[in-house]
Amino acid sequence: MAGYLSESDFVMVEEGFSTRDLLEKLTLGASQATTGEVAAFFVADLGAVMRRHFSFLKCLPRVRPFYTVKCNSSPGVLKVLAELGLGFSCANKAEMELVQRIGVPASKVIYTNPCKQIAQIKYAAKHGIRLLSFDNEMELAKVVKSHPNAQMVLCIATDDSHSLSRLSLKFGASLKSCRHLLENAKRSHVEVVGVSFHIGSGCPDPQAYARSIADARLVFEMGTELGHRMHILDLGGGFPGMEGDKVRFEEIASVINSALDLYFPEGCGVDILAELGRYYVTSAFTVAVSIIAKKEILLHQPGSEEENGSAPKTVVYHLDEGVYGIFNSVLFDNICPSPILQKKSSTEQPLYSSSLWGPVADGCDCVAEGLRLPQLQVGDWLVFDNMGAYTVGTGSLLGGTRACRITYAMSRVAWDALRGQLLPAEQDEDGEGVCKPLSCGWEITDTLCVGPVFTPASIM
Repeated sequence: MAGYLSESDFVMVEEGFSTRDLLEKLTLGASQATTGEVAAFFVADLGAVMRRHFSFLKCLPRVRPFYTVKCNSSPGVLKVLAELGLGFSCANKAEMELVQRIGVPASKVIYTNPCKQIAQIKYAAKHGIRLLSFDNEMELAKVVKSHPNAQMVLCIATDDSHSLSRLSLKFGASLKSCRHLLENAKRSHVEVVGVSFHIGSGCPDPQAYARSIADARLVFEMGTELGHRMHILDLGGGFPGMEGDKVRFEEIASVINSALDLYFPEGCGVDILAELGRYYVTSAFTVAVSIIAKKEILLHQPGSEEENGSAPKTVVYHLDEGVYGIFNSVLFDNICPSPILQKKSSTEQPLYSSSLWGPVADGCDCVAEGLRLPQLQVGDWLVFDNMGAYTVGTGSLLGGTRACRITYAMSRVAWDALRGQLLPAEQDEDGEGVCKPLSCGWEITDTLCVGPVFTPASIM
């Protein structure tokens, strides 16, 4: 082990003790607390992060994973991924500082924001971070002055018209402009070493990766023709984080492998990277949120009655978190979070039309509507799973920020695998650490899949 993660960083979950047990214990303690404000908190299964990693290595054996720090910058996640040998994709100075503070070497950090502040380019230069992205002439001019030893990766635009989050509206050079940018870089003595792209988040078409890889091949040939030493292909992100997503990760991997075999065959000397965020952390995090207020509204509909014979009503619950905080996926990903009862309800309990709202005095702070829930009380806890992406470290858009407590858990099986069965990152010929996939690490995926699973009672 490299020493990023220690046993003091997480709760060891023994056999027969699930993360649900841990969650119940934490909510009980929070409910009994008499001092301070009761805030939402997360339980993170670091073993689940490991299982995702080994699945990645098994499906995309030629690709070196880099973790997208902005997706979830919590210390436990960064440490376990650093322990697994990942590199880190950083979008700003704060993220670069964060990963270097835990001991990640500069050679495992990519500054992937194509549009950077000059001060942050200078920070990267001072701290040895050489690999930077660009997609326009202005970035080249800034790098020439502030980081002359940088190695640049040209970010190209993709057809992300079907993606939920379309990054090419903001980033990426068109194929028509690539030759001009490469010529400009050559004249400015800027070293361009590769090509990157990002198909956007929530793309339903795996073939978008194949088309982008084909475009990258064209740009590689342009760069090589102009004298650039092109040897890095960055596949970007957009990989799904949940099993229930429209496109399975295995489907995407199959398309990528076929495209790589065609355009960048094994032995061609190209180092293939990918930037993954949601893929690693979405399913690993579960959050518990408390009800802070409640209002019942009678629905005056003649002749209609609820299941128990009473007048129909809808119940409005106010939570201590909303869409301007950890439930921002409602705004940005069009997701409707489905709550899970912390206390298992009786099947005989009547269900009522219900909605969940955040704490901000804003008509848009609606977490979920159209729910059928039993009668709940102020102080009760609702649980939401698949809450690891863009919920931790992103801050609140309104009303300041409030840090949520995170309790990390890992099974002894996963910890023993991390300590004893994984190889450290290899060294390249120049002695710099490079993020190589851990040798044969995927072989223990099946063993780790026996790890604890959070399985609370779902609301019918």
